[in-house]
Amino acid sequence: MMLIWATVVVFAPTVFADSLDFLPTQLSATPRDYVRDQLSSYPDVLLYGDTYTALQVLQDAYYEAWVGTWPTAIDWTAAVIATHVTGALQSLSEGLELIRAKTDASDYWNKENTISRYFTQLIGFYFGQDAFSIRNQAFDDMLWVVLGWLDTIRFIKSHDASHSFTISRPRGPTDSDPKAPKNESWHGSLWSPAFAHRARIFWDLSETGWDTKLCGGGMTWNPRLLPYKNAITNELFIAASINMYLHFPGDTNTAPFKVNFDPESPAPPGITEWPPHDPKYLKAATDGYKWLTSSNMTNAAGLYTDGFHISGYPNAGNNNTKCDQRDEMVYTYNQGVLLTGQLGLFRVTGDPSYLRDGHRLIQAVIRATGYDLETDRPVDRISRRRLPPWRGLGRAGILEDACDAKGTCSQDGQTFKGIWMHHFTTFCAPLEPLPSNVPAPAPTASYQSSFEDTRTAHAVACQRYVGWLSYNAMAARGTRDSDGKFGMWWTVGLFNITAMSVPTPPDAVPHTPGAVDYRNNGVPNDPVWMTQTSVPLPPVREKEESQHRMSEQERRSAIASRDVDEAARRDPNRRGRGRTVETQGGGLAVLRALWEVSKQGLV
Repeated sequence: MMLIWATVVVFAPTVFADSLDFLPTQLSATPRDYVRDQLSSYPDVLLYGDTYTALQVLQDAYYEAWVGTWPTAIDWTAAVIATHVTGALQSLSEGLELIRAKTDASDYWNKENTISRYFTQLIGFYFGQDAFSIRNQAFDDMLWVVLGWLDTIRFIKSHDASHSFTISRPRGPTDSDPKAPKNESWHGSLWSPAFAHRARIFWDLSETGWDTKLCGGGMTWNPRLLPYKNAITNELFIAASINMYLHFPGDTNTAPFKVNFDPESPAPPGITEWPPHDPKYLKAATDGYKWLTSSNMTNAAGLYTDGFHISGYPNAGNNNTKCDQRDEMVYTYNQGVLLTGQLGLFRVTGDPSYLRDGHRLIQAVIRATGYDLETDRPVDRISRRRLPPWRGLGRAGILEDACDAKGTCSQDGQTFKGIWMHHFTTFCAPLEPLPSNVPAPAPTASYQSSFEDTRTAHAVACQRYVGWLSYNAMAARGTRDSDGKFGMWWTVGLFNITAMSVPTPPDAVPHTPGAVDYRNNGVPNDPVWMTQTSVPLPPVREKEESQHRMSEQERRSAIASRDVDEAARRDPNRRGRGRTVETQGGGLAVLRALWEVSKQGLV
């Protein structure tokens, strides 16, 4: 399907000033008129179809109904893929109104049938997910589960509100007949309690990772290694906690799925239900955010580094408890998950500093790809046969992880950019007032009166990113093969670069002193990461031996081999693990991000 990319140009001169006021200072018109005047075009609805096609390929090529999962995924990447599917269904559901307006009813119901079909695959994943295994994994693995099922609950609620219907009554019963059919909820609503239970169980399990004895707080990554307090685990805890406060519908299931449970007493004494909007979730989110933002985990470019060790911790007699040994490695997903937490904290507290922090982080990421928002173009001259220089988190205006150009991304690394795009999409959704049934700190009169202005300014700010998003989506589409599968390294979608002509490290990505790429190269077996009793992790976390991470020497040798066909010689995205369910999830996420942000049009 041919895709016509929309261009939306918005001028917002001082939206990102240090002031907490998001509005441009030189507005001569009302905020709504300002937004309306600056939008030069609307997104083409063909982008909706293109997003659907990416979802279709994801599910048809990688999902297996008989096991209820994506067999080549590992536990945590499967949880992320489910989140991408849920997000895509949310976009398709909202897009149904466009379909309803532009096509006949039969096409509308065909689309609804498609949503229900993919939703049943999420139900299958509820049973296919290895929940017992994840209970024994790292705390970040548990938190992906929490976020995933909360997202699904939000989708169910939204889709039910828009697409519940009244069944036509058969002849015979009257309106007064109590057996006459009434309004029917969407069938997916039946599954919210089960999804809520799993989210609650895994939040309870992950909460034990919060520690105040070391580093003054923060979540520990993996209890089986030396203490390491990293960005992703803390960002996940913030995002999951505020989403539990906002979206967890409550749970009355006392099933004994907790660690070391007593079969004779499956629930804690006196607890038979877990109510929604429990203040402990809000406290966990705010405490986590305070710790993370004061932890010195951001570098000079405003990007989150990976995390902190405690120097000298394994040494007998060492009294140091401070996080003072920082891993300078920068990954895309460490800049993304926090955005969901920031949005949720703003909605509950009304404090626009959370939005300000989020926009600053997004801008830092865009700068680190080599893109200038003021001119709305890459900072480097683009030659189709030569890669521009590495800018910290990409090049040529395209988002990259360091492993992309090297062709060394592990299964973890292949998932990262899609995660960033998913949480960016969540952050840049239109702001909605806090529902009246959600308790919140008493909002001030000034917050109530300024909400509309804040909502509009946030939308203006997000519209500034559409040019960059469109550029990245175009590049990602350029990596698709004849089967519609996306590649990992989006940048080469803009260049005429073969696998043999890719610069070798360190030319492709200069090494950052103090950076340990343990997500792609494996956790080092040294005294910084492991004790003598630590259980070594596999060098790279892979599902199948046949999809292993190639070394640079293996890459060159394979490409030069006569056993490699011409397509592989010319396609940099066939190096390493090649195209996988994780890379497809990333492609879906960037198309959805562009669709969701550009389609907002008028706020």
